[in-house]
Amino acid sequence: MFVQAQPEGANVPPVNVPVTPVYTIGCHTNNDVYIAPPGYTPHQVPMTMPVIQRPPGCPPGLEYLTQVDQLLVQQKMEIMEVLTGWETNNQYLVKNSLGQQVFLAAEDSDFCTRMLCGPMRSFMLHIQDNTGQEVMTLSRPLNCSSCFFPCCLQELEVQTPPGSPIGYVIQIWHPYLPKFLIQNERKEPVLRIVGPFCDCKCCSDVNFEVMSLDETSVIGRISKQWTGFEAEAFTDADNFGLQFPMDLDVKIKAVILGACFLIDFMYFEHNQRQE
Repeated sequence: MFVQAQPEGANVPPVNVPVTPVYTIGCHTNNDVYIAPPGYTPHQVPMTMPVIQRPPGCPPGLEYLTQVDQLLVQQKMEIMEVLTGWETNNQYLVKNSLGQQVFLAAEDSDFCTRMLCGPMRSFMLHIQDNTGQEVMTLSRPLNCSSCFFPCCLQELEVQTPPGSPIGYVIQIWHPYLPKFLIQNERKEPVLRIVGPFCDCKCCSDVNFEVMSLDETSVIGRISKQWTGFEAEAFTDADNFGLQFPMDLDVKIKAVILGACFLIDFMYFEHNQRQE
């Protein structure tokens, strides 16, 4: 790259002298600027979470969860669903706090079940890591969710590896609050999830608190994030944020992730169709 001749006295390099491209990589408040050397390329965060070593006792594929205390679940927007109104299989991206992809989740259900049963439908949700290996399977039977049918409420089984249950999400009967019980692989109670009286809030997030069994302390949260008027009105592509302690049992982290998907189907899958 060369510069052209400038008027006399101008503060420019001599004519036809090569000019090395410079990259500003930072500056102080006193306007001092760091100049990167030739060949410098800005650091970019990888799009996927790097492979890490699996700790002892951690189920295969869940080693990613040992390194995070937050997750973002983004439902993919389906163009055919928006145009036709026909329910399609849901797909989700699971990312960490840096925006790196951790998992890809895909629903497996048939067309008639989706159209006839709507958000209460049974399904299998297959969760893959970044290599395409299935690391978790979520199984949901066809049950009720009404307070008038306390004997047949919602439940979800979390398997990892597929076929080996590691925990369960069980809906607890309550006359007006959404409540769920987190169980381990032996079906022993571990935590509770308590939602708000109203799951429809305009311009704000909807929070489901992850609590101790006696509901006296909050240890985490599942938040349905507000995505804007257009997205909320015309699509059912939802975003969720998950928070839990870093040192929480990795299997329970996986069950909380499963609870997020169950909550999405139960309380937010139908919002777009009602509008």
